[in-house]
Amino acid sequence: MGSAPPDAVSRFDGRGCGAYIGTTGRTKSDGQGHGYMADNRLKSAGASLWRGLQAVGMFFLATVGGLFSAVTLGVVALAMSIGGVLWMYGRDLPNHEQLAQYTPPTISRIYSGEGRLMDEFARERRLFATADEIPPLVKQAFISAEDKNFYQHAGYDPVGMVSAAVDAARGKRLRGASTITQQVMKNFLLSSDRSAERKVKEIILASRIEETLGKEDILELYLNEIFLGQNSYGVAAASQTYFNKTLSQLTLEEAAYLAILPKAPSDYHPVRQAERAIERRNYVLLEMFQNGYITRAELETAQQKPLLTVQSGHYAPFRAALPPRDYFTDEIRRQLTEDFGEEEFFTQGFNVRATVDAEMQAVAAKALRRALEQFDRGQGVWRGTGKTIDPALLDDETAWRRALAETVVARDIDLGSAWLPAVVLAVGDQSLTLGAEGVEAQVDVPRTDIDWLRGSFVDNFEVGDVVHVRRLTDDATGDLIRWSLRQVPEVQGGFMAMDVNTGRVLAMQGGFSYQHSVFNRATQATRQPGSSFKPFVYAAALDSGYQPNTIVVDAPIEIDQGNGEIWRPKNASNKYYGPSPLRTGIERSRNLMTVRLAQDVGMGTVATYAERFGVYDRMDELLANSLGSQETTLYKMVAAYAMFANGGERVEPTLVDRIQDRYGRTVYRHDQRSCNDCEQFASLADGQGPRIVSNRERVMDAITAYQLTSMMQGVVERGTASRTVNLPVPIAGKTGTTNDSKDVWFVGFSSTIVAGCYIGYDRPRNMGRSASGGGMCGPVFNEFMAEAIQKYGGGPFEVPEGGYFVKIDRYTGARLPDDATGENVVAEYFRQGDDPFMGVGGTIIDGGFAMAGDLPLFGRGEGDVEDRGGIQVETSTGRSVVVPGRASFGALSSGGLY
Repeated sequence: MGSAPPDAVSRFDGRGCGAYIGTTGRTKSDGQGHGYMADNRLKSAGASLWRGLQAVGMFFLATVGGLFSAVTLGVVALAMSIGGVLWMYGRDLPNHEQLAQYTPPTISRIYSGEGRLMDEFARERRLFATADEIPPLVKQAFISAEDKNFYQHAGYDPVGMVSAAVDAARGKRLRGASTITQQVMKNFLLSSDRSAERKVKEIILASRIEETLGKEDILELYLNEIFLGQNSYGVAAASQTYFNKTLSQLTLEEAAYLAILPKAPSDYHPVRQAERAIERRNYVLLEMFQNGYITRAELETAQQKPLLTVQSGHYAPFRAALPPRDYFTDEIRRQLTEDFGEEEFFTQGFNVRATVDAEMQAVAAKALRRALEQFDRGQGVWRGTGKTIDPALLDDETAWRRALAETVVARDIDLGSAWLPAVVLAVGDQSLTLGAEGVEAQVDVPRTDIDWLRGSFVDNFEVGDVVHVRRLTDDATGDLIRWSLRQVPEVQGGFMAMDVNTGRVLAMQGGFSYQHSVFNRATQATRQPGSSFKPFVYAAALDSGYQPNTIVVDAPIEIDQGNGEIWRPKNASNKYYGPSPLRTGIERSRNLMTVRLAQDVGMGTVATYAERFGVYDRMDELLANSLGSQETTLYKMVAAYAMFANGGERVEPTLVDRIQDRYGRTVYRHDQRSCNDCEQFASLADGQGPRIVSNRERVMDAITAYQLTSMMQGVVERGTASRTVNLPVPIAGKTGTTNDSKDVWFVGFSSTIVAGCYIGYDRPRNMGRSASGGGMCGPVFNEFMAEAIQKYGGGPFEVPEGGYFVKIDRYTGARLPDDATGENVVAEYFRQGDDPFMGVGGTIIDGGFAMAGDLPLFGRGEGDVEDRGGIQVETSTGRSVVVPGRASFGALSSGGLY
């Protein structure tokens, strides 16, 4: 069938055959029933219809084209806008690539020499765990709670955003749509402000970091950085804080609980918000099931579990397994923050190996506490803790026990047994009724328990007073004898012990109780050392050519101080003994001999020695300082005495053997000595050991060190410490008691260990005439060293080469025959080539001060000879002479230190 002309309209006959409408409007017949209409009106109508259809088509095409153009332009505009926004906010963003090298702040930990954890310090309590160390269960819990599409999206989740918007439009709880990756960006590189700008930056950085790090790396950053409450950052620390477990020990429900905490830890506190926390935990468990991480049986079982945590009392806190913080670990913190900087120490996750010997530390604390308590009880004054509990609470046991638990008093004291806080419930004439922490029944303390206390119970106690008590038990059976009332002494002190060869501090006690007072009196208290400083005067003299038998005058001195005042130093006995050997001067702690010797040697020389030994950074050249009037610390004194003990080599005290960073690299090691034979140790002959080569600086001649050590042995054997220091190995040392007994000292050493003690009030004041270094600190030293010698040994002090022994009369300095014996005989060591009876060694030293004419030629000193007579001695020439009795001088006003 041909095509219709342009102005024709097709139609259909009754048989479905087509026909044309001609231009004439008449119907034509083809002889087979097909006709043609030539009606002009039909022609006109058909043309109009055709034009209408054409117009509709053109309108449709124009509309679609317009819409397409608009959409296209809109998309282009939107793309350009988005591009502009991304360019504007993305040009100054932090460098996301730094996260690949990110090292989060972690805990610095202190370990004992045996590897036991002693203490930890951190600004943010965080234990870093690598992605491999974090169990899949923990990862799945956090992904289900925070970002279930984490492994599918490219840093941001458009589906999640739309879903959150739809939920908000429906009136449901408003929730965030941030992915884990976005949260990492916010936590590490951006602020936490709620703004569209921060959100845009978050998305930009999230998409960038997804191109830099893998999913597991991003998850590792997130799970180590997030704050989970209770000062815990990261899942490893939170696992320890809430459950006292490692990550691998967490159960399903515990992992789910941790996963609810990132949003707002305080809203899901396991005690205060327990019901809400369980509800949210169970929601996370349901999400884990729906995401295919757990089975239905695991879901139902876990949802029925109660919430058991450290905070609810169901698990012991991690800190409970650590010893209480003490002076030793706190001093490590103080020193390392000075050396490394506070920020470094608290954030870089150092593993510190301490030098402390835990066993000896306990002995040191007990010995010092015993001495302080004994002195305090001698004062007969009750002070108590100064804390009280409202008497109105005492009728309710639960109330007063809660109040007692919240009262801040020392709980770290163990002397005989642990001291427990207690509250006075009733005051009787002959007994006190107390409620003690951790003790179920009430306890009674009889008046006879504290006979040392002046006044009655009624005079000293009131209902509600908080006190300390301890159990007195039978040593054999451990049965309770009675309860005993205790108080923290007002007098304080410090103790320190260290290895003489390595400088390793083995024990340090900075006071009676760290929890009562954190001030470390071993390192921070600067006090007058008194006569314990005298060995440095004698060291300067011996190195300057003086000998142990050099004679020095013990006679009164008057010194014009230049301001119109006269200083008149005196001996402790208020008596004067004439010319005496150096040995006697140090054994009997003669002040006047020391001042004359310092004047003769020169205070400049003495100051140089004191600074060389590290006693002072700068010593004032005043004669009074020869008697220890310039303040220093026990820490410095003990370290200086170690150099006498080890033969005159410098040794630096240290509380730390080694420090490793978070990667296990050693960043500090104290012992710099080398071992020449350690690698061949197995092949050494029997009886041979590896040779340790020291490269230490020599601070004094070895013979001088031995001479001084020998003289200080006399202090212990027959001098001012002889009554309180009695040990099975040779011990040398020196007592110190300052003017008015404000400070008392003893510093001494064996061949292996040096230790020192100081006792005094924090605000210096007279401790009474009975207070002395030998009487108060001597017993502390003796108790500690008795245990230290059993553990570390000890023996004769090593005699250096280059000298020889000569028998000397210790009272006169005269030479005696080699076979001479007796209590007055002592073997002095002299250098080869030195004649101890010529030059300075044979001269009487008066320091330039005049000596009174009626003094004896030689004196035996306090307690050595009766005043009414003398003693016969044999001189170096074999002639017998009588040493006169004591001089009869009266006392002089004022004085120095002794």
